[in-house]
Amino acid sequence: MLGPVILAASRSDRMRRLISAAPVTKQVVDRFIPGETVADIVPIIGDLTAKGLELTMDVVGEDITTPEQAAAARDAYLALIGHLKELQLGERVEMSVKLSMFGQALEGGHELALANVRPVVVAAAAIGTTVTLDAEDHTTLDSMFAIHEELRKDFPQTGCVIQAYLFRTEADARRLAESGSRVRLVKGAYKEPAEVAYQQKHEIDKAYVRILKTLMEGEGYPMIGSHDPRLIAIAQELAHKAGRKLDEYEFQMLYGIRGDEHLRLAAEGHRMRVYTAYGTDWYGYFMRRLAEKPANLRFFLRSMVSKG
Repeated sequence: MLGPVILAASRSDRMRRLISAAPVTKQVVDRFIPGETVADIVPIIGDLTAKGLELTMDVVGEDITTPEQAAAARDAYLALIGHLKELQLGERVEMSVKLSMFGQALEGGHELALANVRPVVVAAAAIGTTVTLDAEDHTTLDSMFAIHEELRKDFPQTGCVIQAYLFRTEADARRLAESGSRVRLVKGAYKEPAEVAYQQKHEIDKAYVRILKTLMEGEGYPMIGSHDPRLIAIAQELAHKAGRKLDEYEFQMLYGIRGDEHLRLAAEGHRMRVYTAYGTDWYGYFMRRLAEKPANLRFFLRSMVSKG
């Protein structure tokens, strides 16, 4: 399996330098990350929302080593919210944040991340939108869930992400499937040891369906993060069996992947949200997109051969 190899490369400074220097890289990266600044992204937001799609915005960057960098990440999201306010798109565009960007891994990181993310959640609520806390590797999750719980005391619409490949997630889903909760279910995109996570695709897929059933039968708002046609069909079936209306759950997919499917689901009346990332520190995000799906890796390698 190439996925673990690519994920290992995502943490290699040498591979970062090699891939960043490849002439074709920017062209391929642009497929998944359509801009570096808010100004770059504004036309993308306008285009997608005009097509009936919703968005969740991610300012990429995870290698935070100082409190000053964490504060800069906070300010980048506040600037994004300012632009969304001007565009009057607060109800169509939410934000996704990785707490590592807000200083979670630094000394006193739990408190620092909470202090940095709270102003973003406050500002998002002021324009009629919300924030979803992305899941990272398993060692960060207890902190993430504690911050999620704290934020929901004042902002119950704050969402979180759970990952099907982790053994713990079925219990997390039962706890989170409560009234008012917003939970995005994904398969998982970090290299995790066999002690904490399923390693085989068929095991992950089965866990995904079990967890999704729990969310659909619960009282919260499930967000289906998948590009897998079979899982999308299963999600629709589970929603129907649970008696959910079309506005009581949503699909989420990555910008640059299966764009025709985004439009198809929206045309059928489903809420379809496009996870759209932007920023200059794109390497880790880009490598996980390659690891998640062989077709993404093939696209990159073909581009390198044809343009090299």
